[in-house]
Amino acid sequence: MDQEVNAGYTITDRLTVGNIEFVIGQNENAPAKFVTWKCAKGKKDYHWGHYCKERLTALEDLCNRALDEIHYLKSLQQEKDKVENHEQQAKKKKYEQER
Repeated sequence: MDQEVNAGYTITDRLTVGNIEFVIGQNENAPAKFVTWKCAKGKKDYHWGHYCKERLTALEDLCNRALDEIHYLKSLQQEKDKVENHEQQAKKKKYEQER
């Protein structure tokens, strides 16, 4: 399998959350040897780079970015559940009033 390279950085790690991927790139010749990027799953349009000098810092950033996305998706799901619950209660009340 060919190595994926973006902006001179070889992609070494990938973490997918929903439709978003977070990756770590490594370039031994760059001042910041590591970078984490965000992109749409299956796309190669990397953006929002966080540059790091140490691999452990990049790994921590990758995990934190993924956790932030998980928290965001959970909050969206909770809002959706609230709306659906409210709609169900409204239908139930309407049905009970019609009796």
